[in-house]
Amino acid sequence: MLTLNIDYFKAKPVNIPKTTILLDHGYNPESLRRELEKVYPGIMKKIKFEVSPKPSKQQKAEQGKTGFVPAVARWVSERSNAWMERCKILVKNFERTLPNAMTKIQLCFVRLMVKRLAAPS
Repeated sequence: MLTLNIDYFKAKPVNIPKTTILLDHGYNPESLRRELEKVYPGIMKKIKFEVSPKPSKQQKAEQGKTGFVPAVARWVSERSNAWMERCKILVKNFERTLPNAMTKIQLCFVRLMVKRLAAPS
């Protein structure tokens, strides 16, 4: 998606907010950095990669858990992705511009908030 809308990002590099991207241990931050710099060299001034902490065996034992223990920050994004997949409008991206696609995503979350506010307690 970045390569398709590169003109938008190059035209407005100041408007891109500083972002920290949490990565799983399956991703290599250096290879991601190299690929992003190929597409848009100035982007790394605004993006910082952080590998999510992986609990050690001792930490798992202290918590009384064994096997897979999810990282808290990672599951926030996983949960958000699962909520977005429920919006039928996002099943396929028919939008030609980035602002229109972002508006669809924002509408999906507004819909989710309205449904939660309207739910009987």
